Amino acid sequence: MTRNLLQHKKSILVLGTALTVFSLGNALAQEKKQEPVQLKEILVTAGRTPIEEGKTGRAVTVITGKQLEQNQVRYVADALRMVPGFAVSRSGSKGGMTNIRVRGAEANHLLVMVDGVEMNAASGDAYDFGALQAEDIDRIEILRGPQSAFWGSNALAGVVNIITKGGKRDGFKISGTTEAGSQNSWLGGVLLQGGAENYDIALAASYRRTKGFNISNIGDEKDGDENLTLNGKVNIDLSDAAKLDATLRYVKNRTDLDNMTSLNPLDSIGLEGKTNELLGSVGLTWTALDDALTQKLRFTGSDRKYEYIAPDYPAENKGSRYTASYQATYAFDTPSFADAHHKMTGGIEWQQERFHQIATENDLSNPWMDPTQFEHHKRSMYSFVGEYNGEFADQFFVNLGLRHDVNKDFDDATTFSLSGAWAIPDTNARLHSSVGTGVTNPTFFEQFGYTPSTFVGNPNLKPEKSLGWDIGLEYAFFDGLLVTDVTYFNQDLRDEIVTVYNPDWTSTVKNLDGKSRRHGVELAATLNLFHGFTAGGSYTYTSSKGADDLDAVRRPRHSGSANVAYTFYEDRARLFGEAVFNGKMEDVAFIGGASSRVNLSSYTVVNIGGSYKFTDKLEGYARIENLFDKKYQEVYGYNTPGRGAFAGLKASF
Repeated sequence: MTRNLLQHKKSILVLGTALTVFSLGNALAQEKKQEPVQLKEILVTAGRTPIEEGKTGRAVTVITGKQLEQNQVRYVADALRMVPGFAVSRSGSKGGMTNIRVRGAEANHLLVMVDGVEMNAASGDAYDFGALQAEDIDRIEILRGPQSAFWGSNALAGVVNIITKGGKRDGFKISGTTEAGSQNSWLGGVLLQGGAENYDIALAASYRRTKGFNISNIGDEKDGDENLTLNGKVNIDLSDAAKLDATLRYVKNRTDLDNMTSLNPLDSIGLEGKTNELLGSVGLTWTALDDALTQKLRFTGSDRKYEYIAPDYPAENKGSRYTASYQATYAFDTPSFADAHHKMTGGIEWQQERFHQIATENDLSNPWMDPTQFEHHKRSMYSFVGEYNGEFADQFFVNLGLRHDVNKDFDDATTFSLSGAWAIPDTNARLHSSVGTGVTNPTFFEQFGYTPSTFVGNPNLKPEKSLGWDIGLEYAFFDGLLVTDVTYFNQDLRDEIVTVYNPDWTSTVKNLDGKSRRHGVELAATLNLFHGFTAGGSYTYTSSKGADDLDAVRRPRHSGSANVAYTFYEDRARLFGEAVFNGKMEDVAFIGGASSRVNLSSYTVVNIGGSYKFTDKLEGYARIENLFDKKYQEVYGYNTPGRGAFAGLKASF
């Protein structure tokens, strides 16, 4: 029966991809009686070159900066709770360790980019969304499914691509935000945008602090968070054909922690996690052949330092990543063949990662410590990338990507991606489908260990590999007032890296035999009944099982969200409400030196808020988070915030 089901799913894959990619002949043969409905105009980075959202076959969600501002979103993770296929797990208070799993995959299978710079720690661990504020974001582009053919390792299950606000030509504008609320929270942000005829610049600063609450059931101390984020970007026109851009970002975050394995409240006093991140990039873009040829040269770098502050056993590590890339895109048309537009791209990348676990005085005085644990580790990789984009008869769109990674420390990897979309003539329907492969390299901790006497690394680990596909239908009803999308996805994972815990508190890692399997359905809808009233919703069913056939932890089988907003009084006033549902799921508890499975109950959290524009330059706003004071857990043993009220002002000059 299992084999028949697998064959059935493979048949769906072949049929879906064939229907989307090879229906060009039938599509072109039909007489186009009306233009396809253009559902959205936003450009997304669904490959090496930007394309319009309606022209990609991949599962894409775009969150605009305006939506973030109107819904008073303070952390990116909270915006991603509304996205189909996303499961968010925050350890306690705002700013605490926050991991996101996409379509049932692991947290370190999601790649996060900000202004073209990879945010994932060089250690290779899952990206911690806890310190990622949403104050100066222009838009968030979300790609679900394997994206390694374009983005490399860590994009095995998806990409979150964040673009911050840029400058403005021929003038200057300054805007600011201030907010106060529950748990002694305060936020202050400022954004300067300006420029002249041939350049623009943007400088942003945001500071948020909260005293928090006690994230565990032991003791009564409050666990707070403090975050400072500085961001800058500049674009300069060197000539009509050449443009220079640069970015620089600094994040300083301090979070109170709790000793979740101790019954003594005093063990949690003085526990802190501190992070300092510095990221930057510089790029040059120039065109030739009447803009038919576009070349891009880019260099990015990141440096991250993390400190675990504890009275008995502190820890500290540093990691850095440097990337250089060059790509060239040639665009041409074939009017005599399907009125087609083509783009062909080729590129090369180089990346180097460094990691260093710093020895403390306690480490040096411990006779059980292995001094090789504190050596500098380094690994590098070269990649060759190719891409093809095609548009045919203004209704059929295809994208093909191919990548080959030459690794120094692992086997070389080749990944591919194929997607297609068809705006079906004489209908408001768009069929989309994609298939691709992904890889994720072992982390430095998995290779070399963390604490040699307890957590032992495995230098012989192989990268994790995956094959995934999806097929969906987007349909617009009532002249676009209601837009729906239904997508089925299926993805496996081979050579999964897992941690093996022993009764004596020691552990190591290994590659599992067999496959982990994930599949499910994503539903999304947006509604615009009349001027000023909008609504939306999503639902995801996810089945995620490991090679041992156990349900994957912190991944609910059922999840969803709903939102509604009404703008009135000549667009000066706005009210909104949103609800996030997370079904029951399993987690792992560490009790008595051993791990065991526990169940986490389902929950629904409701937020409401509103805003009012006193003038064109001054706006007041307020919101209530967790309106019904729901008690729930996203991570076993960690409490979550209760009801909270916040109010603030926004001004621009």
